Amino acid sequence: MPGQLKEVRNRIKSVQNTQQITKAMKMVSAAKLRRATDRIVQMRPYANKLNEMLSNIASGSGVNISLAKEREIKNVLIVVVTSDRGLGGAFNSTIIKMAKQLIAEKYSSQAKAGGVTILPVGKKAYDGFRRLSYKLQNDYAQLFLTLDFDHVSQAASWMMQQYQEEKFDVIEIIYAQFKNAATQVFQIERFLPVVKSATEKKSSINFIYEPQEDELINQLIPKILKTQFFKVLLDSNASEQGARMTAMDKATENAQELLKDLSVAYNRARQAAITTELSEIVGGAAALQG
Repeated sequence: MPGQLKEVRNRIKSVQNTQQITKAMKMVSAAKLRRATDRIVQMRPYANKLNEMLSNIASGSGVNISLAKEREIKNVLIVVVTSDRGLGGAFNSTIIKMAKQLIAEKYSSQAKAGGVTILPVGKKAYDGFRRLSYKLQNDYAQLFLTLDFDHVSQAASWMMQQYQEEKFDVIEIIYAQFKNAATQVFQIERFLPVVKSATEKKSSINFIYEPQEDELINQLIPKILKTQFFKVLLDSNASEQGARMTAMDKATENAQELLKDLSVAYNRARQAAITTELSEIVGGAAALQG
């Protein structure tokens, strides 16, 4: 019985230590989430307006835009955006699962021909695909270590260059869009070729270009695409912190429930030990009297 009491005490101590860790991680994630939320909330209206402008330009412009040219899909680049660390619930596993499902449902023939390349952004994406049969381009797997526009622009420029050189015919991005601390919307978006507006009505689009239309568009589109990719990473960063904060909050609650159950078990074991000792004392006294 004393051994059982010691075992329960050790378990209680272990759960308490784990609970302290999850509380601390929740507070850290909450602080990071606040900063990440400020960045994406300020960025999103600007990026969405630029994306709308980009679609309208690609649909209504008479200029031959190389980044909007659609061709037969033989080689595919899939950008999988996860986090560098775990402890975020199903955040990373859901994105990796979506990438595999996208390949199986949409690009299975290209995958069989070796035409699917994975560009992981985040350590978990790299770990999830490095042992699989797909080609892996891991030059930008550590973008989250220095999440600023300059570093993100380099990755976006590389993707645009690869598309223009016809090394890839389509580029898809899989990431988590931030909605609130408890909700992430997992998205699959086409990066290249540029998605045209759903209603191609050239007469309804009346842009005034200065300088010449072709010169301005060829300068403007790469800048907009870099901004879009930066918005994707800011969304993913905020989503990661929200998912981790939610997971650590749930882990803390589970630890508290486990502590209640262990306390009940400890009290029962202690009461049983006391009852046993009293019975032994009474039995010994009765034996002496007899």
